Amino acid sequence: MAHTMNAFFPVARLSDIPDPGKEVVECDEQLVVLFHVDGKVYCLDDVCTHDGGPLGDGTLDGCAIICPRHGAQFDIRTGEAIKMPATQATRKHEVRVDGDQIFVKLAQRRQGR
Repeated sequence: MAHTMNAFFPVARLSDIPDPGKEVVECDEQLVVLFHVDGKVYCLDDVCTHDGGPLGDGTLDGCAIICPRHGAQFDIRTGEAIKMPATQATRKHEVRVDGDQIFVKLAQRRQGR
């Protein structure tokens, strides 16, 4: 995967995601969640760090995504865990929007994950 670490991948069209809204997409063979809130787009791993559940199935509440399994919450802007039972952040990815196209550059995996 080293050859793709600095690459931005086209993943979705901005016009396909309501504001506010979210969409799970694949980026370089990995599932991520795009969030469209207040005209900005954010991207996180589609993984709750509490139990590995899918964040994309959760409820968007302002700038927080609520995991559907146990109610853990993450800040969509940073990936930080903001409500238990999650205590570790989920990965945040860099996003660029060019016209109607959304591009994502995956962040490096942290050691031990």
